[in-house]
Amino acid sequence: MPARADNPMSAIDWLSKSVAAPGSHRATPPQGGKIPSSVPLPERPANEPAVTKDARPAEVTVTVLGAPTPDSVGLLPAERTGLPRDLWGLTRASDLARTITEAEEPVLPTLQGLFSTLLLAEANPPVDSGPEGRLLLARIDKLLAMGALDQASGLIQLVRARTPELFRRRFDIALLTGQEDSACIEMQSSPHLAPTLTARVFCLARAGDWNAAALTLNTARALGQVEPEDEVLLVRFLDAELADSIPSLPPPPQPTPLVWRIYEAIGEPLPTLGLPIAFAHAELRPQAGWKAQVEAAERLSRVGAITPNLLLGMYTARAPAASGGVWDRVDLFQRFDAALSGGDRTRIARILPDVWQAMVGAELESTFAALYGDRLMQVGLTGDAATLAFHIALLSPAYERAAKDRAGAVSQPDVQEAFLIGLARGKINGLTPPDSMSRAIAPAFLAPEITAEPQRLLDERRFGEALLWAIARVGRGVHGDPRGVAEGLSLLRRMGLEDAARRTALELLLLERRG
Repeated sequence: MPARADNPMSAIDWLSKSVAAPGSHRATPPQGGKIPSSVPLPERPANEPAVTKDARPAEVTVTVLGAPTPDSVGLLPAERTGLPRDLWGLTRASDLARTITEAEEPVLPTLQGLFSTLLLAEANPPVDSGPEGRLLLARIDKLLAMGALDQASGLIQLVRARTPELFRRRFDIALLTGQEDSACIEMQSSPHLAPTLTARVFCLARAGDWNAAALTLNTARALGQVEPEDEVLLVRFLDAELADSIPSLPPPPQPTPLVWRIYEAIGEPLPTLGLPIAFAHAELRPQAGWKAQVEAAERLSRVGAITPNLLLGMYTARAPAASGGVWDRVDLFQRFDAALSGGDRTRIARILPDVWQAMVGAELESTFAALYGDRLMQVGLTGDAATLAFHIALLSPAYERAAKDRAGAVSQPDVQEAFLIGLARGKINGLTPPDSMSRAIAPAFLAPEITAEPQRLLDERRFGEALLWAIARVGRGVHGDPRGVAEGLSLLRRMGLEDAARRTALELLLLERRG
C-alpha cells in the first residue's frame, strides 16, 4: 500500500490527496525496525553516549532573521486595510495558526468582510516564521472554509515557492473553478511535486492521453498500490462503456474536489448542497444549469464570498423558467430592477416590500442593499416605502449619507428611527435605545470601555488577535448573548475601525441572524 503522511497537511478534511506529503515515500524498514547487516554488529549499551563519526561539529538548524517568509504575503496593503503592518506582536506562528483555524466564521456581513480583510492583509510575519509558511496555510485554509476561493488563490499566487502544501490547495481551487487543465500542466512540469495515483490518472486523461492513464492505473494495480475505493472509481472513469452498463456508485460521505469532479465525469454528478460552501463554486461554471448557478451564487453571496454584481448577473441572465422557490426571487428581483432602471416610482413602491421580503428570506439583504441602497434613497419615495428604503440604505456603504438625508426629510422621527439615524452618524447622545439590542450597543458609542484581556493584546501589539477577539465578542450577540456586543464594538472603535463598528451595530439591529 502507498505510504501515508504521518500528519495531515491541512486542517480542512475535504482537500484532495492530489500530491504526496513531503517525506511520505520513505522506505519501510523490516519488522522490528532494524536494517539487517551481513556482519552482525554488537549492540550498544543503553547508557552509552552518542559518538561522532568525525571531528566536524554537529549540524545546527538556524532561522535567518529578516529572511523572506510566506507568512508576510497579503493581497491588501496596510493603506487599504486600516490595520497596522505589525499585526501579530510576539505571538508564535503556530499559536496564530491555531487561533485562526479555531475561529468561527462570522455571520454578520461587515464582520465577514473584516475577517476576510485580516486574512488577506499584508503584514510583518510572526517573529518565528519559517519557510514552511504555517500562518499563511492557516489563512488560506480559513478562506477556503469560507468559500473565498478567488481570495485564497490570490494569496497562493503571491508565493514563489510551489510547495506540495500550497499546490494541493491550488489544485482543488482549480478543480472547483474549471481551471484544472492549467493545474495539471503545472503538476506535470514540477518535478518536486509527487502527484498521487488518482491525480496523475485524472490529469493524463484531461490531457487526452487515455492510454497512458490506463497504463498508469494498471501498473499500480499490479503492484498493489491502489486503494480499493480509488480503483473502483478510476476504472469507471477510464472505461465509459463499463460505467454505462453497471449500477451507479454510492455517493461518498465526504467527497474531495477531485472525487467530485470524477463522479461528474462518469455521469454521476453529486449535488453540492450539503457539501462545504467552497463546492458551490463548481456550480458557477458554464456547464451547470441556470438554476444551479443562481442557487450557488446565493449561497456564496450569503457568506460574502463573491461580489454583489456576480449575483446580479445571475439573477438577470434570462427570464425565469418556472415559478416557485428560487424562480419567484428571480422574478421579483428582475421586476424591481426594471422598475428602478425605468424610474417608475409607483412600481418601485409597490414591488419593494415583496422583493425585500424575498431577500430577507434568503439572507441576501446586505447584497441587495449594496446593489440598490444608495439608488433607492434618490428615488423620492414616501410613506412606508420611504422608511423601508431608508432601512435598506443603512445596510449599504452609503449608510451615513442615507442617515443625513433621512434626518433632513423627517422632522420628528420615532424613537427607533432616531436611534438608527444617530447610530449611523456616530452620535447617540440623548437618544433613547428602543430595544434590548440597542441598549447593548449604546455603551460602545456613549462611553466605550476596553476590558483587561483586549487591552493586554493592544499593549503587546497583537492587533490581529485583538480584532479576532472583537469579532468573536460581537458574534455572541448574534447567538443571543448581547453582553459582549459593547465590548467588541468598543474595541473596534478603539482600533480606529469606526466604519466597521457602525455598520456592525446597524446590522445587529436590522438583520435577523441566528448564526
